[in-house]
Amino acid sequence: MIEKTASAAPADRGTRIALCFALVAERLTAYYEHGQWLNEAQGASLAADWLSRSQRSLPLAERRQLSAVSDDLAREIAGSLSREAGLYTAHELMEALDPNYVSEVGESIMSECEGRLVADGAI
Repeated sequence: MIEKTASAAPADRGTRIALCFALVAERLTAYYEHGQWLNEAQGASLAADWLSRSQRSLPLAERRQLSAVSDDLAREIAGSLSREAGLYTAHELMEALDPNYVSEVGESIMSECEGRLVADGAI
């Protein structure tokens, strides 16, 4: 029997961090464009869609955990910004989903995603 190690493999770790970041970007965009937050199930479903594009998968429980962490972070970000700053941040994060786009805001949020996932035990 193989036991789960305390930390995910480096590729899995990077995938989880990137997925959390993408979910934060999507959540903020939905909030600022439509005035609604994605629920946990919608986030988990969106995570499955993102993973399938790269022919990867994660169990539903892990996708829900990533969804919850991204929801907490996105709401915290939205709560700390004016509407204009929030719109800019959401746009900047969506742009930062392109690996060729360099963004200090994106790097900062990516780092925050990593810290939150470590704290939550997701990586």
